[in-house]
Amino acid sequence: MTGLRVLAVDDELPALEDLAYLLRDDPRIGEVSLARDGAAALRVLDRAIADGRPIDAVFLDIRMRGLDGVVLGRLLSQFANPPRVVFVTAYEEHAVDAFEIKAEDYLLKPVRPERLAEAIRRVCVSAELPDSDGGGRTDPGTIPVELGGVTRFVASTEVRYVEAQGDYARLHTAGGSHLVRISLATLEERWSSAGFVRVHRSHLVAVKHIDELHIDSGRCVVRIGEIEIPVSRRHTRELRDLLVRRARKGRPE
Repeated sequence: MTGLRVLAVDDELPALEDLAYLLRDDPRIGEVSLARDGAAALRVLDRAIADGRPIDAVFLDIRMRGLDGVVLGRLLSQFANPPRVVFVTAYEEHAVDAFEIKAEDYLLKPVRPERLAEAIRRVCVSAELPDSDGGGRTDPGTIPVELGGVTRFVASTEVRYVEAQGDYARLHTAGGSHLVRISLATLEERWSSAGFVRVHRSHLVAVKHIDELHIDSGRCVVRIGEIEIPVSRRHTRELRDLLVRRARKGRPE
């Protein structure tokens, strides 16, 4: 492996230099380019593509003069082969924007080396690099939630089921629940590869957490722990067939 080619973008020179120092200190990073604003970042990215050495990841401040980080992140997501984006900011309120752009991570300044190392690990997993943990993307997505004024990213692997609440969704984990500003339909699309299936217009469940499916008087429900979740008639057969296939696959030869 030659190492990740990354671009750090920040309009404050001391912050940019500190970030560049931390990035260069990580053995998984092969090359670090710098830009002081969004327009300069786009020029660096275009030049890298023209040279046949595209940037793997952009570590991006949000509040910058001219083209801000959120707008730049949305532009990058439209690239044919977009670089991974990690936001590095002093502001917590853009975490939902980061999720919608499918950013790999959201770091708060001052950046702690261990958090930067975790962000680099996520980029490696996303890029399916051989020195990442397992060589493939194991978690198709995290989602930011607010806990006492602190933004925490909850991995899809922690979520047992999701409940629609208007334009919001409530994520249920073993440790509690979190209300997030995203629709159930969007989560269904993004987390289908993680084993989530729609069982009702109001519920999305992680198949691996289903303990039981039963039908009583034509009413189908699944049980996850102590919780029973209704399954609509249109989803019943599909879910039953899916669980049967999983059970057969798990039988010893």
